[in-house]
Amino acid sequence: MSRRTSVALRYDTRLPAPLVIARGKGDLADRLVSLAREHGVPTVESRELAESLYATDPGELIPERFYQAVAEVLGFVWRSSTARIGEQKKGVG
Repeated sequence: MSRRTSVALRYDTRLPAPLVIARGKGDLADRLVSLAREHGVPTVESRELAESLYATDPGELIPERFYQAVAEVLGFVWRSSTARIGEQKKGVG
């Protein structure tokens, strides 16, 4: 059975690319996901991308070869967050 891998990213428009801020496998990966959910940080499950990004040390920008995949994840998160905010303003949910 494979162990979970998690990678936490920060996107800041002042940086040239998203930054890896944390990573973990197994119990640490589970804890990262729990902390994200506790604090309302969106999570996206993408095992292949997480495994690939795991090689990037915390504090480093993601490698250029992952820009497209990470942009798709960030776009999904942004669209989901925008939809949730719209529902809250309408009194839905």
